[in-house]
Amino acid sequence: MVRMSHLAHDAPSAELTDEALEALRALTGRADAVFHDGQLEAISALVEHRRRALVVQRTGWGKSAVYFLASLLLRRRGAGPTLLVSPLLALMRDQVEAAARAGVRAVSVNSANAHEWQQAQAALAADEVDVLLVSPERLNNPRFREEQLPSLVARMGLLVVDEAHCISDWGHDFRPDYRRLAALIRSLPEGVPVLATTATANSRVVSDVEEQLTSGSSAPVFTIRGSLARASLRLGVLRLPDARARLGWLLAHLRELPGSGIVYSLTVSGAEDTARLLSRAGHAVAAYTGRTDSEERAQLEQQLKRNELKALVATSALGMGFDKPDLGFVVHLGAPSSPVAYYQQIGRAGRGVDNADVLLLPGPEDRDIWQYFASASMPTEQRAEAVLAALDTERPLSTIALEGLVDIKRTTLELLLKVLDVDGAVRRVQSGWVSTGHPWTYDADRYERVARAREDEQQAMLDYERTGSCRMQLLQEQLDDPAAAPCGRCDVCAGAWYPGDVPEDASGDAARALDGVGVEIAPRAQWPSGMESLGVPVRGKLDPGERVLEGRVVARLTDLGWGGPLRTLFAPGAADGPVPAPLVDACVRTLKDWPWAERPTAVVAMPSRGRPQLVGSLAQAVSTIGRLPLLGTLDLDGAPTRRGDGSVNSAYRLSGVWEGFAVGPALAAALAGHRGPVLLVDDLVDSRWTLTVAGRALRRAGADAVLPFALASVG
Repeated sequence: MVRMSHLAHDAPSAELTDEALEALRALTGRADAVFHDGQLEAISALVEHRRRALVVQRTGWGKSAVYFLASLLLRRRGAGPTLLVSPLLALMRDQVEAAARAGVRAVSVNSANAHEWQQAQAALAADEVDVLLVSPERLNNPRFREEQLPSLVARMGLLVVDEAHCISDWGHDFRPDYRRLAALIRSLPEGVPVLATTATANSRVVSDVEEQLTSGSSAPVFTIRGSLARASLRLGVLRLPDARARLGWLLAHLRELPGSGIVYSLTVSGAEDTARLLSRAGHAVAAYTGRTDSEERAQLEQQLKRNELKALVATSALGMGFDKPDLGFVVHLGAPSSPVAYYQQIGRAGRGVDNADVLLLPGPEDRDIWQYFASASMPTEQRAEAVLAALDTERPLSTIALEGLVDIKRTTLELLLKVLDVDGAVRRVQSGWVSTGHPWTYDADRYERVARAREDEQQAMLDYERTGSCRMQLLQEQLDDPAAAPCGRCDVCAGAWYPGDVPEDASGDAARALDGVGVEIAPRAQWPSGMESLGVPVRGKLDPGERVLEGRVVARLTDLGWGGPLRTLFAPGAADGPVPAPLVDACVRTLKDWPWAERPTAVVAMPSRGRPQLVGSLAQAVSTIGRLPLLGTLDLDGAPTRRGDGSVNSAYRLSGVWEGFAVGPALAAALAGHRGPVLLVDDLVDSRWTLTVAGRALRRAGADAVLPFALASVG
């Protein structure tokens, strides 16, 4: 049942109905194709009545058919090209292919096809483009914003905002760049229709998007909402005791899942480790994360579509818009932080088949991961004021230059600049960022409301895991779907459809993989930009004679195996103490497997204010077991450093430790008569600047080479 609100126009005309149906059959390649409930009405609202419309429909309903066919019909009536704002490159690729099948000439402008921009610009100028696809970030590219967007707005036939929940603070995937769309909508000439589409919006998000769609218009929004139930999906939750059991289950049962699909992981390292384990066991899988470059992403997507892979082991980088109608399953190793985000990800499955399996394998570490990502994404008043104080209204600063003036990590700084930009406090120009001079006030109430909403979503996800009622119904209720009802298929409605056993051999294989140790730590080779402004007299490349060599840690804090014990060891408030015996054994294995060109001949310990027993006992254990002399410990010099504070950027990290270490007389004497590489032992590696500066001090004091070694790295 499709519900339509603010319907203020007649039914679609017979002429439009016939023309749209003919175009639909060309799009689908099927002579018997018919419209789903609401599709033709949405097309009519845009083409015949030039309305602003919002379509909230489940994945697979055919939202793209609405905007492609509306674009085609508007163009036939003399309208200008459609501007389609899409959030992901994967989505753009699929949409361009679909448009060609419908006879729609579509081109995209994005960071992955820079070599085609000039050609696309010429095609636009010649009126040979029906649909231009751009990312929301492109709208604030200075050249696009100033040279191309004004003329495009003047002749635009239709504006489409796909994945429109990103507009809203309350949407599960809020993006600051989407907020500038309200200003774009206000700038449109009278009578230009606007379409916003999403599959994941509750009532609060719908109201927020409707309000933004009415910018500059007194006409109400024409909203279509359909049932969000996915009859093809069979949902389940299998609670297993630990990562070993979860990976063991996947090793044993992946081949039994129907067709090909997606295995989601909450972290990049989790995805990479899982893909490596499954590949070694003979499964055709590949990792797909934010570290995967755009060309490889496209190749992996095509391999999955051709069923050459059983699964992509992915982070949320593979999300909205990936279109494989026969995707047979989605498995989550760890739960997303909200039922709405979970619904969006499982929506990849079962779009063109009658049956698809969806299984969640939650982990006890999920909440810690949710909290980390939530805290990293929220701007603070202090950081915003620091950025505004550093910028002036005339002299632009690049993001890199700004890093040298404000104590903010690069990714956080980029997000904050976007927020300040859409709030009108700063402006992006060709050579960087400038202040607009407009007054800006930190909206503390808004961020507190968003933070509370995120906490409620996390609790709702935990409720989904433990519910005794229909799982699909719970997801629908989280999206305020009035048609929510028991599905009759999930493990609550019909009983567990998945095997619950973890065979001993698979569990053993998983345990051995999780027990693997040794992660490379690449040496720093380049000083951060702008260090002179912080009183640190370095620039360019590090002197090769003062650099450390490639190092090792036992594991990353985000790893599935040793990550758990290490997170406990380094948890806030954890007491300092000697290194636990199991970690000593893991260190020995890490050192044994380290393929160094020359074995270390001595040990030097890092000084530690926070965990002196841990670092000291670790250095002594390595010295004793490896039969290497412990030459001593570096001295702490100057004020306490900022080690462990992930909120500061690279330049400030280096500044905080620049004069933090000294080679004392006893250590200097020991180094003077010693030959061979020195193993520099620490507890935790984050930015790598601590080891870089300490290693530089050792090299300048006469060490032949320095090999950094620590228990863990942050990422």
